[in-house]
Amino acid sequence: MADDGWRVRILARRDPIDRLWADLEPEVVVGDLADRRALDALSRGADAVIHGAALVKARSAGEFAAVNLEGARRLAEASVGVPNVVLVSSLAAREPQLSRYAASKRAAEHAMAEVLGERLTVARPPAIYGPGDRELLPVFQAADALPVLPVLSRSGRVGMIHVEDAARQVAALAGRPAGRPVALSDDRPEGYTWSELMAEAARACGRTPRLAAAPAALVHLAGITNDFRAIFGANPMLTSGKARELLHPDWSVAPEERLGGTALSRPHSGERIRRHRGLVSARGVDETLVAVL
Repeated sequence: MADDGWRVRILARRDPIDRLWADLEPEVVVGDLADRRALDALSRGADAVIHGAALVKARSAGEFAAVNLEGARRLAEASVGVPNVVLVSSLAAREPQLSRYAASKRAAEHAMAEVLGERLTVARPPAIYGPGDRELLPVFQAADALPVLPVLSRSGRVGMIHVEDAARQVAALAGRPAGRPVALSDDRPEGYTWSELMAEAARACGRTPRLAAAPAALVHLAGITNDFRAIFGANPMLTSGKARELLHPDWSVAPEERLGGTALSRPHSGERIRRHRGLVSARGVDETLVAVL
């Protein structure tokens, strides 16, 4: 957005110190989604507000709702004078019955729409991958260590997008409001098979892919086991809800879901994953921040 001439103001718990911000000098409002004064300061005089903060894992529906729903509602109320608000939701919101996460994202869409009406544009990205996501790093660790990689479904389709492409498309929506939910995608909106994704992960680690079908019952069992762990304080990513998301047969993006029927993207995810191969091989899987779902 800064490259496109926007003056950027961000909400953060503390002043961000990261190499990604090295050439930028955003205005920083210190606070969080529970701080109404900070939200008012964030949105005051803004031409557009982009809401991308959310929990992707939590121990309960209440924890999800406190951030993903109530935080979104408070930001919408603070942004009533802003002409364009973009909510970064999730493609999972298309199927809210699958998980607490998906339900919380769908509820956030409804809550913000109630306040903002047609001034709200909802961006629904599919699975996002890229540097910095340690939650999905185990996929590469498994690809590096296991002789055979599991394939969750032979027929399921998984939408993918690199984080840079997702950010670019969200930024475009700030200046091109749609007033409706818009699904993001790379140039493979039809998605990828699990076999393709696991094979690319193996190649990124310099391995020859060997794949085997994983029983759906085993994936569900792992999720249920982690549900019990959450009762005792753990906060795992793979819950029973996440298992249902992973095993859902169709996370592809239909033409009518995209903005103008086209994807605003650069090379597709398989090519992006292969580009990271040198980084993974040079630094080792344990060190790299590259991850893919």
